[in-house]
Amino acid sequence: MSYTVKSFRKKLVSFIAGAAIASLSLIGIGAAPASAAANPNAVVSADWLSTNLTNPKVKLIEVTVEEGAYARGHIQGAFEFRWHTDLVDTVNRDVASKADFTKLVQSAGINKDSIVVLYGDNSNWFAAWGAWIFKLYGAKDVRLLDGGRAKWEKDGRALTPIVPNPAKGNFTAATADAKLRAFLPEVVKVAKKQSTSKLVDIRSTDEFNGKIFAPAGFDELAVRAGHIPTAVNVGWKSTLNADGTFKSKADLIALYKAAGIDGKKPVITYCRIGERASHSWFVLSQILGYNVKLYDGSWTEYGNSVGVPIENPAGTVWGKK
Repeated sequence: MSYTVKSFRKKLVSFIAGAAIASLSLIGIGAAPASAAANPNAVVSADWLSTNLTNPKVKLIEVTVEEGAYARGHIQGAFEFRWHTDLVDTVNRDVASKADFTKLVQSAGINKDSIVVLYGDNSNWFAAWGAWIFKLYGAKDVRLLDGGRAKWEKDGRALTPIVPNPAKGNFTAATADAKLRAFLPEVVKVAKKQSTSKLVDIRSTDEFNGKIFAPAGFDELAVRAGHIPTAVNVGWKSTLNADGTFKSKADLIALYKAAGIDGKKPVITYCRIGERASHSWFVLSQILGYNVKLYDGSWTEYGNSVGVPIENPAGTVWGKK
């Protein structure tokens, strides 16, 4: 009889614990598994892409900022999106509008059920921005080419100057997903510890500490140097191998865990103007499955804003050497 009672008690405790976890999960309190929303297909290899170049469902987009690179040669079937004109609002500081993005994507022959694969230079900086815009506007299947354009070329794979002329696609942008984008007021709350979200600054150590305002040769500046209070510094390059491919999922989990980012709390990534941070957004959200927003205003907005707190370990002041 005692064995029956003990068994019942164990089952009851197990049931109650399970129900409690389920309830917490439903209301968003419990810590979801770190990889709950990870996309196992988020990154494709060059071999996979080579095999699928003629697959009509696969639509290839190059986002490269080096002038003339696409015209000289690109991967077969790739359609060019220009970051500085196609994927942003050229007048307001904003992302491309819903209407403009729909028109752009349809012109590339992309349908609502297409597999969109993006690649570009700078280890997929701007291709990752493109992936974020696609996800922001509701695209279901968005992937990055591992290693980007540089590795494809280094491996001696074919390029072509022929520009595709696809039939108009039927993709229609949805309302922008608010869960993927952070704005200044939300970030200020994190800085003032009024929110439990985690900030990840993906810039170089010198930018983070305020030793420099921006990398050499970049024009977009803030009048203050430093970083947003509470942010941790995990440079975007630390997520890559020497050849520009992404590190293993296990290595990425360990990298961020060492900085206190384990997926148990919402994350916001930022950099200087948003493009590098989109790369880390992709790693954290698409590869690891964490709950991540991109703060595309980034340091040029935050560092130029009046009355918001900053941290500047280097003690630099605008206008002084």
